[in-house]
Amino acid sequence: MPYNTFMRSTKAVIHLDRLSRNIAAIRAKIGPEPLICMPVKADAYGHGAVPVALTALEAGVRYLAVATVDEGIELREAGIKAPVLLLSIPLPDELPAVAAGDLSPLIGDREYAEAAGRAAGQAGKRLSVHLKVDTGMGRVGCPPEAAAELAAFIAAHPSLELAGTATHLAVADSPAEADLGYTGEQLARFRAAVGGIRRAGIDPGLLHAANSGAVIFHKEARLDMVRPGILLYGYGAPGKTPEVEPVMELVTRISFIKRVKAGETVSYGRTWTAPRDTVIATLPVGYGDGLPRRLSGNLSVRIRGGMYPLAGRICMDQCMADLGPDTDIQRWEPVTIFGGGAPSAADLAARLGTISYEITCGINKRVPREYRHDGNAGPAG
Repeated sequence: MPYNTFMRSTKAVIHLDRLSRNIAAIRAKIGPEPLICMPVKADAYGHGAVPVALTALEAGVRYLAVATVDEGIELREAGIKAPVLLLSIPLPDELPAVAAGDLSPLIGDREYAEAAGRAAGQAGKRLSVHLKVDTGMGRVGCPPEAAAELAAFIAAHPSLELAGTATHLAVADSPAEADLGYTGEQLARFRAAVGGIRRAGIDPGLLHAANSGAVIFHKEARLDMVRPGILLYGYGAPGKTPEVEPVMELVTRISFIKRVKAGETVSYGRTWTAPRDTVIATLPVGYGDGLPRRLSGNLSVRIRGGMYPLAGRICMDQCMADLGPDTDIQRWEPVTIFGGGAPSAADLAARLGTISYEITCGINKRVPREYRHDGNAGPAG
């Protein structure tokens, strides 16, 4: 079963209406021409791949992207027919499933192209692939000067179709002058690679390079298709357009309330001592759900519109909040951990020196997802 179907106090609320509005905001930013490819890898950054993918396609997204073969097959088993890019390199033994699932791998070397072609031929299929050019990310992909030769091999292969050519930008989310220059260099290398492919008489297919940062800062990177990831889930550059809304909220309910006296300690390691007589609320959420233990002592939760600091270390399954000495808050009242008026996943990430992706991806499948849609969002077009 893909999601926990049991009722539980702790859950991740996924606002699909916000996702639709985010897609519409990006469409307004980039104009009518570039296609939108939505990454739904890592279970749609923790939001739930199938519900997110279905909502995105309804809102005008044309392509989806995953990192692993099983992620792509999950979409196909849900009846999703849209093109699905396979961003990471699978094992050779997985290639028959790639062909069977009509996934579109990003290919950056001859060996991978040959193996993909064999698998497609054995399946009696012509596999749609995208050529990956490494212009400076330093991860996977062919050198720009080798792109035309690899494109020629793909184009000539009877079981492969060159449907696109792509690169990935390393610092497109940074407005720093040096990073702007580096992104410009990457795009110049990509244009040179594409030019070489065309001079060889080969159609490079859809050109795509723009991740979330490039959508915001680099109009010239939008090309035929954009691949905004975290931007679609509601996290971008504050104060920059397009304006987007976080799609996920992590919520729970108070499971226990007790009074503690001044000088008493709470949780493992006795790191927190009550400075006065106070009321402690136990919350059934912890690092076993994906709430980082490193937020101990650096997180307040929202209850009845007020913010209450955590007391002591976050445990695997529970954490505690200090409600203060005078409170009428009751057991089972709702609590927001992040989103919905509490600090966002980006705020939590900033406190930990990481990125919002890590926070939302970390909310694991022990936490049930509740999907909401208010029906007010229109399609992206």
